[in-house]
Amino acid sequence: MGATVVILLFAFVFIPSQETAMPDLIFSNGHNTIFGDETSFFAKKNLTLIELFEKSEEGVVKIKVERISSQGDTGGVGSGFVYDNLGHIITNAHVVDGANKATVTFLDGSQYNAEIIGKDKFTDIAVIKVNEKPRLLHPLEIGDSSLLQVGEQVAAIGNPFGLSGSMTSGIVSQIGRLLPSQNSGFSIPDVIQTDAAINPGNSGGPLLNMRGQVIGINTAIQSITGEFSGIGFAVPSNTVSKIVPTLIEEGKYPHPWIGIVGQDIDPVLAKVLDLKQAKGFLVMTVVDGSPADKAGLKGMSQTQVIDGKDYPADGDIIISVDGKEVRKISDILIHLQREKSVGDEMVLGILRDGDFMDLTLKLVERPDL
Repeated sequence: MGATVVILLFAFVFIPSQETAMPDLIFSNGHNTIFGDETSFFAKKNLTLIELFEKSEEGVVKIKVERISSQGDTGGVGSGFVYDNLGHIITNAHVVDGANKATVTFLDGSQYNAEIIGKDKFTDIAVIKVNEKPRLLHPLEIGDSSLLQVGEQVAAIGNPFGLSGSMTSGIVSQIGRLLPSQNSGFSIPDVIQTDAAINPGNSGGPLLNMRGQVIGINTAIQSITGEFSGIGFAVPSNTVSKIVPTLIEEGKYPHPWIGIVGQDIDPVLAKVLDLKQAKGFLVMTVVDGSPADKAGLKGMSQTQVIDGKDYPADGDIIISVDGKEVRKISDILIHLQREKSVGDEMVLGILRDGDFMDLTLKLVERPDL
């Protein structure tokens, strides 16, 4: 019986350049970022889906791009939302990657050329700016994604298959997912999983909570057939709030980097290594010259054969970062994304040959693989 193959697909529509242009999608974000206590957050009135759409639709845009390559002219359609009153628009990096021209279409049908201000392939976030500022912009409010709960109702607005201003709804299926990147070689941490329908053309559009706040950027789907199957992913709004200001100022964002390769401790590996619990991250390889290398972290140096299979016989096991428990690699990556910047120090709690110890390393910028 053949193996089932599950693929991750960007929710972006590619179209030949000679085809009739589909309505452009524009997103509006007023650079209004909300970080408050949970009491004030939940006290804010939930909207009906009808009210939510009416409040948000003017802040969502369609983005049409044109590309010229050796394979010929191609184009695509994605989504975005208005970030501020200066004309900055947030979308996915893969929507505008390699674009020679980008056109933004607003709800009223007005179209404006846009330039790419900055993009970050590691989180799939990009900022573009309309060259001529529209008379009235409708920035969307950025919410606090750390307050999201599994089961919470959400809605996605975008341009699936080029159908402008379409809304779907669902729930938060899970939080803190790792999304393998198709472009950077690194996974995107802290990603939101949702069953709100996300289809080609939705890429870059907002995922909204029922208070009308952006809590994520719709990015990809997981599918066997290439069509939506109930599993969509969105980059969380707190990642947006951290990265976008730097993209606007500098055009890129420097991500902190440790320099290790390894695997999560599962029950099988825990038994092989004679560990009491199946948690932590086993370091297999330490990159030469990396912060981990300079701090003295040790990777696997030998293997052992059990029932005809090779297993690691040694290597440091990371059990905490800055005093916070590490159960798997996502805990490390989420901590880096949320709390750390290039130049910061980070303390790794490790288990080495049965002994516990702390190693302090200084984070440097992630290399461009």
